Amino acid sequence: MDLGEFSISLAVKDIKASREFYSHLGFESIGGDETQGWLVLQNGKAKIGLFQGMFEENIITFNPKDARSIQKHLKSHGVQLASEADEDGSGPAHFALKDPDGNQILIDQF
Repeated sequence: MDLGEFSISLAVKDIKASREFYSHLGFESIGGDETQGWLVLQNGKAKIGLFQGMFEENIITFNPKDARSIQKHLKSHGVQLASEADEDGSGPAHFALKDPDGNQILIDQF
């Protein structure tokens, strides 16, 4: 199962302070709009989304080429999903689940 690219979305209190902090670790802004409360930062293959006021918890994100096949696989193994993609659809799709410790995971196919 290929989960594609990995990123983490952080619910931050002060997006400017977070951007500055991560810049010291070599991250550069590659997208988003700080005035709207969100930025995407990258350092090599590592990506971090900074989101102020959009959600309460951090989210682990994977960007596979085929989210629907991953969803079917997980459901066939009894994994509970928090939200589901339309399995009969085509094109972009996403679904969500939580790991045993309550961490949010988003499987998001563009």
